[in-house]
Amino acid sequence: MDVLQVEGLTKQFRVKRKRPGLAGSFASLFKSQWAEKTAVQGIDLNVREGETVAFLGPNGAGKSTTIKMLTGILYPTSGHARVLGLTPWKERQKLAFGIGTVFGQKSQLWYHLPPLDTFELISRIYELDRKDFFRRRDDLIERFSLGRHLQTPVRKLSLGERMRCEIAASFLHRPKLLFLDEPTIGLDVLVKQRIRELIAELNREEGTTVFLTSHDSGDIERLCRRAVVIHHGGIILDGPVERLKREVLQYKTVSLKLAEPAPAELELPGADILFADEYELRLSVDLTVTDMEKVLAILVSRLRIADVTIEDPPMEEIIKHIFARKNETEAGILRTET
Repeated sequence: MDVLQVEGLTKQFRVKRKRPGLAGSFASLFKSQWAEKTAVQGIDLNVREGETVAFLGPNGAGKSTTIKMLTGILYPTSGHARVLGLTPWKERQKLAFGIGTVFGQKSQLWYHLPPLDTFELISRIYELDRKDFFRRRDDLIERFSLGRHLQTPVRKLSLGERMRCEIAASFLHRPKLLFLDEPTIGLDVLVKQRIRELIAELNREEGTTVFLTSHDSGDIERLCRRAVVIHHGGIILDGPVERLKREVLQYKTVSLKLAEPAPAELELPGADILFADEYELRLSVDLTVTDMEKVLAILVSRLRIADVTIEDPPMEEIIKHIFARKNETEAGILRTET
């Protein structure tokens, strides 16, 4: 069963066009010029019940605008969407009972109240059965280790503590579809790992469909089985995350802090030097040419290393790589046709 069906979804905004020069500014007082800006362009998308989908793209690609339409906040310019069998912008209040939302930059918790009070308020808003609410609340408190924070005003919680409360609050009414917008932004490694485990656990045990946007490749790899990439308002890739990892995550970044200056010349098969300083070195390792074990063995034998960090490329770079490859493919097709 599809919980989300989208066909030709488009959103355009009218933006004021600035006129150059002082004369233009004076003229704009009497007559404004407007231009149409397309934020989302003809998206087609189906998501099945229980799927975990990563909705990816660079800043300004149209992700947030799409989510706002799917949750009923914005009306589309054209196109159709059904979320849990409802039209979001026409049946927003009814839809709210079946979806949950977590935004890394915005809180649904009352700032001056402790989380326990917000949980109670949510139970009233969603008209939850009292016995079921208490069971659900206590289960989530235990899962998310929230006991010590329940009576602390939200304003006094750390970011990691607040985000755990945010996600627990979003699960209180047992949503069938959960929208997560950068849920681990700004969190430390341990808190990120715990939140990912909890979301995956609830997806596995309760079949909650997860629709995630994130620039953190760790979120995508550990939570999602499918990736949808959007750029300039349109979908350019839709497929399994394993394919994204296999075809795109073909290199890693190695950052080194050295105990003594690096040699003037350092040749490493399959690795390019991105940055080199006397006591610092950053490399890009192509995993299709070599493997990390060989590169680290060479580095340890030639350098005195104080610290080393191995990272996936930033999601922005992954998206750029996908888009560049798409442009090259289209250019190839165009040359073939001509």
